[in-house]
Amino acid sequence: MSSSVLKIDNLQAKVADEDLQILKGVDLELNQGEIHAIMGPNGSGKSTLAKVLAGHPGYEVTGGTVTFEGEDILEDEPDERSRAGIFLAFQYPVEIPGVSIANFLRTALQAHSGDEELDLFEFQDLLMDKMDLLDMDPTFAERPVNDGFSGGEKKRNEILQMACLQPKVALMDETDSGLDIDALQIVANGVNKLREENPEMTVLLITHYQRLLNYIEPDHVHVMVQGRIVQSGGPEVALRLEDQGYAEWQGVEATAGEVG
Repeated sequence: MSSSVLKIDNLQAKVADEDLQILKGVDLELNQGEIHAIMGPNGSGKSTLAKVLAGHPGYEVTGGTVTFEGEDILEDEPDERSRAGIFLAFQYPVEIPGVSIANFLRTALQAHSGDEELDLFEFQDLLMDKMDLLDMDPTFAERPVNDGFSGGEKKRNEILQMACLQPKVALMDETDSGLDIDALQIVANGVNKLREENPEMTVLLITHYQRLLNYIEPDHVHVMVQGRIVQSGGPEVALRLEDQGYAEWQGVEATAGEVG
């Protein structure tokens, strides 16, 4: 039986220093090794949820709890959550000119290892192994982080970071945003390979569209509207959304019921 990794109870959050309440009571539980997808219209709170879970300082939690492996994490800083095993793949990854991907990843791994010194040759072996797994050209690691990258290259870099850091929970905020069909397939294949290598990794996909779920099959799909999850079910929920849109859920109160 799968064990609970991340549990969200009645989570409420607003934009920091403003009265704009975005999350209005989110309830969600992710078990080890599961893939969950959250779908919803623009402004429903999907990306806000991912950022709040990662500890983004632009949002303030006003109620509810979030426990990761049984421990309350809402008071933890973003770096503490990352070291614990929570990874956020950004919708719009930032550019860091002058810093190579290899140096960026080595610094991140060193931060995760704490006081233990990260051996340069062991890191190089790890990096090449992960790039081989993802069918990436080794010269990719020499390029500045996201500087001049296409949308697909930025998202592949996020997947490479996941491969090296090996998170317990991967929050993927609209990974399909701005990708053409070829880039989408490459990124999705990368996620699937990582899960084959580490089947205990839990994934939370945030997306508008069914197309990503054609390549990364979810165990559970949740509909988010107006800051709440209003319906949960299996992959058929995404197909229903693709066919009918979100209109039927606008204004619907949250329910724990499954789609029949």
